Amino acid sequence: MRIGFLLNHDQIHQVAHSLPIAIALADGGFTGEIIVATTTERMKRECLRLGGDRIGRSIQYVTLELKSKSKILSHLLEIAMPARKLLIYGDNLDFFRSLDIMVVAEKTSLVLKKLYGLKDLKIVHTRHGAGDRAIGFDKASAGFDHVLCSGPKIKERLITEAGVPAERISIVGYPKFDMLNPSVMRFPARNGKPVVLYNPHCSPHLSSWFKHGRQVLDFFIENEDYELIFAPHVMLFERSFVLTIDKLRLNRRGHIDVRYLKAPNIRIDLGSRACTDMSYTLMADLYLGDVSSQVYEFLLRPRPCLFLNSQGVDWRNDPNYTQWQAGPVIDNPAQLATGLKRAFESHTGEYLAVQQQMFARSFDLDDRPSSRRAAEVLMRLTDQTAGRVGSSRATG
Repeated sequence: MRIGFLLNHDQIHQVAHSLPIAIALADGGFTGEIIVATTTERMKRECLRLGGDRIGRSIQYVTLELKSKSKILSHLLEIAMPARKLLIYGDNLDFFRSLDIMVVAEKTSLVLKKLYGLKDLKIVHTRHGAGDRAIGFDKASAGFDHVLCSGPKIKERLITEAGVPAERISIVGYPKFDMLNPSVMRFPARNGKPVVLYNPHCSPHLSSWFKHGRQVLDFFIENEDYELIFAPHVMLFERSFVLTIDKLRLNRRGHIDVRYLKAPNIRIDLGSRACTDMSYTLMADLYLGDVSSQVYEFLLRPRPCLFLNSQGVDWRNDPNYTQWQAGPVIDNPAQLATGLKRAFESHTGEYLAVQQQMFARSFDLDDRPSSRRAAEVLMRLTDQTAGRVGSSRATG
């Protein structure tokens, strides 16, 4: 039995959602083969860092490459779209055919079934994040053989909106929490000023960055009573243009002006490891954002939140904006001063209990590591897969 973990992305933010499960399988004595496959050098380094000496010992490692023609095509298209991760599938079909089960954190892998005919390959989706965006619950989710999710909120929406049968969903908690480094939990010494994390999403039709982002940075330049960490979604500045496919949008992300880089109270991080390992979500005193699922990781330790409705959406009673119940919502940066003040002052009395309920609905955590719970689900799936293969061979 061969279980593959595919990590096929430009950035490393999805690694902690699936690699901990491979580690739990290996540590739990799984007798089959465990293979981690990456497609970029950046992803390889992160896997080797997190996996340690298990990689190459109890976990096999492979690098998937593009063929020559695909490399040329990828180079031409990569300025605006993730061509490499789409082309990687057709160029490595022999590897994918060799697997019994493949574990993935994103949905592009479904082309193996739809386009390349790998109907016998069981694909398990770990998802990445516990957010509320509609794309997380689209019909594509029903294309997976099994979905691992973090909590009851996710399962309910997968059933009602994506049409995933309940028996193909397992609530396992949040494996990323298993990878928290104790050193990250130690907050650095500060100068006593409140630390605000501004974490805009990358999707042009949802993000606050494209319309209001620089005005947000301007506010903090002019208000040195706050420290600002500007750590957007890691894909926002990955390319010169940002393309989204759920609602076809293409927008230029622009550049960071030198005045922001030199501001003494602003820290700018456009994609380091700290953007993905919860360093900033644990460090900050207040979360400022729009639709990024990182707000739920921030709520691991409930604190004030403030949301920027740059798109002017009617968000109340919309499940795609449930996270905006965690704090006040403002419509433009001109309201930042009053919004921040209200977020801090109203948190305990108005939002703390709401945040705790939101976290419990998003993450079903118990005394077992989430990655171990996920590994146990995979073990059951391997038994079912082996049973079907054995029955088929006996019949044949």
